[in-house]
Amino acid sequence: MSHTSYRDVCLYYLERYAAKDMAAMESLFAEDIILRDWKIRVVGKEIALAETRKNFEAAHSIQIDVLATYEDAQTVAAELKIVVDNTEELYVVDVITFTSAGKIASIRAYLGRGDH
Repeated sequence: MSHTSYRDVCLYYLERYAAKDMAAMESLFAEDIILRDWKIRVVGKEIALAETRKNFEAAHSIQIDVLATYEDAQTVAAELKIVVDNTEELYVVDVITFTSAGKIASIRAYLGRGDH
């Protein structure tokens, strides 16, 4: 990567996710992306985009607060507080890996608890 860090790309991804920006998702996802959370595991850009679109359509609003980030080599972990439709609070850790070209190679999301 040039001047942009993987952390910067991660934060941009989260910002655009909260904005439900499908064009940004398409530009950020690698062709063979792996998307996994506590409900699904999919491989491939088109399927990952379809799952992301479903999430966007199911939520009127998505607010993402980044509580902390950790970066190592081509991986960024982000502790997140996500509020869906101003009512549902999720505490999630996203572990995002990147290709050498700066595309998102995988997103592994882990659901946690909000009581610190």
